[in-house]
This record gives sequence, structure tokens and C-alpha cells, in this order.
Amino acid sequence: MWIFGWKGPSGFSARSTAEDVTQGIDGTGLTALVTGASSGLGSETTRVLALRGVHVVMAVRNTDAGRDVKESILKEVPTANIDVMELDLSSLASVRKFASEYKSSGLPLNILINNAGVMATPFILSHDNIELQFATNHLGHFLLTNLLLDTMKKTTSESKKGGRIVIVSSEAHRFAYSEGIRFDMINDESGYNSMYAYGQSKLANILHASELAKRLKAEGVDITANSLHPGSIVTNLLRYHSYINVVANMVGKYVLKNVHQGAATECYLALHPQVKGVSGEYFMDSNIANPTALARDAELAKKLWDFSLSLTEPK
Repeated sequence: MWIFGWKGPSGFSARSTAEDVTQGIDGTGLTALVTGASSGLGSETTRVLALRGVHVVMAVRNTDAGRDVKESILKEVPTANIDVMELDLSSLASVRKFASEYKSSGLPLNILINNAGVMATPFILSHDNIELQFATNHLGHFLLTNLLLDTMKKTTSESKKGGRIVIVSSEAHRFAYSEGIRFDMINDESGYNSMYAYGQSKLANILHASELAKRLKAEGVDITANSLHPGSIVTNLLRYHSYINVVANMVGKYVLKNVHQGAATECYLALHPQVKGVSGEYFMDSNIANPTALARDAELAKKLWDFSLSLTEPK
């Protein structure tokens, strides 16, 4: 358990903070894109990367909230280099618009952190009529990653520094629907369970990272892709379950990670030299962990990739 602070092979534990795992690392000259950067893990990841000299682009749905976070970071780190751009991952049109604007800006891209997410929502369809958790947590990030890959490849080639794609998943992937991904029932309201659907979207995150890593390796591209469980953390993810949210906030400080510890693994994967060249793995507490058999199913990963392509192709 994290409260005992047992360290893994990396030398870090669940008690390690994002500042701990990036201590002494100079990120100057690197550019990172962080989705969902206006709150929770995303804002802490932005703060710590900026603290280490990384130019951070905050991709946020609410740009006013994003600018507030930026201003608070600048008060602490006056030298921070941060941009705020609008992105709604539940809208494929918004993802395409964002990617187009990013590419037009001429900004390089060394690190892509797919951090944003929603959790256990009631049954809602996205702008594209796709179940909201699958649309936001997986599909929007899938399209965003594909659209920005050429930018990452160009940056990697010109900078001679390996690129890193970091996808935030969850141990909740263990509680997906029994078949894993309900390809034929993604939008089936009658069989919808908010927690199983969340687990399905988090399973999709791991499968996405695994298949992407395989494809990047086959291309011979110096870009890695890994997924992670940040830990059990009190954030605003449970806003759709007010009673649970109240209880979690009451007891969370005693049994759950704080946001500084929660952001550690994604910052570790983004910057630490220990994971240079490591790809297609699932991490927890800044150490390699073992996901479920479904999460390691290469055929399921390939099927999800093809399914995701079919859903994101321009109509």
C-alpha cells in the first residue's frame, strides 16, 4: 500500500511526488502538450513540467480556467513558458480544429500527455453521438494523437531527442464490461453501467498505448507510448456522484494520494531518463505494473485501433 512507501525498482514509491520524480531533470528545450490541464492532475503536471523548464501547452475545454492556472503557476515560477489552447475532447471537430491550429503555430512537440478524462457519468452521448466516457477518455485522445504524430516525428528527427506519448489510464480498467470493449454496444443505453463504461474507456487507454507502441516500433520512430494508473486520488472526477464525492473528500486526505503524488507517474514517464526507450508498458507508482489479460490482448488492441479509426474518419 502507498502509505508504507515501498519503493519499486525505479527507486520511487506511491508516496513520491511529481517534484520528487523529476528532481534534477532539466527539461529546457522540450515542448509538452497536456490535455485537461486546467485542474487536478493536469494542472499539477503542467506546474511541475514548467518548473523543470519544459514549454507546456495546456489543452483545456475552459480557457478562462486554463488562464487562471497559468497565472498561478507564473506567480510561483516566473520563468515558466506556458500557452493555453482550447480543446473539447468530446467533439471530434474540436480535436481537428485544435490539431490544425497547433500545427499551424509551428510549435514542436516532444511530449504528449493524454491526461483529460471524465468518470462514471450518466449515459450521455457526445457531440458525435458516441457514449461520452468512451468519446472523451479514448476516442478524442486517439484522434488527437494520430493528428499530431507527424509533428512529433518531425520534432524527434530535428531535435534528436526521443518523443514520449503518455496516456493516463486507471486500475479501473479491471472493472470494464466482461468482454472488455463493447464494440457493438458502445451506444447501448439499456445495458449501460457508468462504472463499467468508465472501466471500458480506461481499458481502451491501455490498449491504445500498446498498439501505438507496436506501430511506432515497426516504423523505426524514436517515440515511445506508455499508459499509467495515477493512483486513487481525490479530484473532481466524481462530480456526477455527489454523495461519494463528499465522502471521498472527507476521508481522502487519510487514505488517498494527494494531487502532488497523483501526478508523479505521468511526470516520471514524461521526463525521467529511466524510461528512455521503454514503450508499450503500463505503469503505477512510477514503476512497471501488470494490467489485466484483456489489457495485454494484442488482437483486442488491433480491433480497437481499427474500430477507433472507423469512428474518427471524416464523414
